[in-house]
Amino acid sequence: MTEGVPQAAQEPAAGSAAGGGRARSSDATRAAILRAARDRFAADGYDRATIRAIAADARIDPSMVMRYYGSKEGLFAAAAEFDLRLPDLSGVPHDRLGEALASYFFTRWEGDTTLPALLRTASTNPGGAERVRQIFATQLGAAVARLVADPAEAPRRAGLVASQLLGVALTRYVLRLPPMV
Repeated sequence: MTEGVPQAAQEPAAGSAAGGGRARSSDATRAAILRAARDRFAADGYDRATIRAIAADARIDPSMVMRYYGSKEGLFAAAAEFDLRLPDLSGVPHDRLGEALASYFFTRWEGDTTLPALLRTASTNPGGAERVRQIFATQLGAAVARLVADPAEAPRRAGLVASQLLGVALTRYVLRLPPMV
C-alpha cells in the first residue's frame, strides 16, 4: 500500500504523538543547543556567552534553552561534559608514563573546543572551576589510582599530573603563547 511512496511521507509528521516526533524534535533541539553552547563558550568564555547568542546560534527561541537547561549554569554543566577518554596505561613502563600522557593529551585536545571553553570558564567562574576539578579528579584520578602501588597517593599524583597538563593546555589553547602554540 505504501509502495512508491517516499519514506518520509509514510512516517507520522514530526511532533505527532503517534510517531514519537516530539522526542526526536526534543533530542534534536537539545543537541543543537549543546553544539551552539560549546562553540559559544569556547569562543566567548562563560561570562561573555549569553543565552540569547547561544539560542541564535542554535536557531531557536531563548526560552527553549531555559526550558531544557534551566539556567546558564545548567547549560554550561551539560555543555562541559568532557570525557578525557584516557587510554589504558597499564602496559606503559613507569618511566614513560609522562611522555605517553602528554602525547595523548596533545592528540586529544587538538581541534576540540570544549577544553579551552572549560579552562576559560574555570579561570573566572567557581562553577566552571568545580567542573574541571570533577573531570580531572574522577577521570584522571581513577587512571592514576590503577597505576600507583599505594592508592592513598593517587589523588596527590593525579593533582600533579593535572597541574602540568592543564598548564600546557592553558598556555597553548587559551593564552596561545607563541612558543607553546
